[in-house]
Amino acid sequence: MTSSELLAAVAARELAGRHTVFAGIGLPTLAASLAHLTVAPDLEIVYESGVCGAHPSHLPETIADSVLITGAEAVLPMASLFGYVLQGGHIDVGFLGAAQIDKWGNLNSSAIGDWHRPDVRLPGSGGALEVMANAREVFVVMRRHTPRSFTEQLDFCTSPGPDRALAEGVRPLGAGVTRVITDLGVLARAGAGEELQLAAVHPGVTVDEVRAATGWDLKAADRVGTVEPPTAAELRLLREHIDPHRVYLR
Repeated sequence: MTSSELLAAVAARELAGRHTVFAGIGLPTLAASLAHLTVAPDLEIVYESGVCGAHPSHLPETIADSVLITGAEAVLPMASLFGYVLQGGHIDVGFLGAAQIDKWGNLNSSAIGDWHRPDVRLPGSGGALEVMANAREVFVVMRRHTPRSFTEQLDFCTSPGPDRALAEGVRPLGAGVTRVITDLGVLARAGAGEELQLAAVHPGVTVDEVRAATGWDLKAADRVGTVEPPTAAELRLLREHIDPHRVYLR
């Protein structure tokens, strides 16, 4: 089992009971596709390029991949997608990635280091800012759980969560980040006013190890659970049906 398979399977389970997901390319696409085949058969997958209810014959490599169009429920101009679907409050879960996250669920996907002379220049927001502000809740998948990526202070805030937005006098529609799935476990919170706390660890990982890998004083739930590892059926679906060419599975 690879880290990508673990993250995709755990993230997919979090989509149980949800109806619409705004999925990014990569791990979010893997998770949404697996959820559609397992815990959320009625899940409608929406892509930033304007595709709603995607039913691709094989895994898309970009949000503009033509394979997303065939069989889709609808294809909208991006302005309509963001104006009517996302800002209209019709997205249950926005699935995002980030380079950094803080305890309040604010995200950085713009730069690591000083803004004017960064160590790494990143792609930026894309639609992440609008997803953060308008989806009912946001799930984040992080491949690496380190103090540099789970930091007390972001190097740059690309996508402010509801706590930071409220401090600036802006009231977002949604709860912001409510789940963070990492290679060490799962962090969770209910919404504005709460810090992310450790909800579950992967088998063999201790609470102290997760705290040592976090750049702030991470709180833990009263009962920290243990994540069930991916089942043979989940792994088979990922490897043989969803991503047989290992486009995103590493």
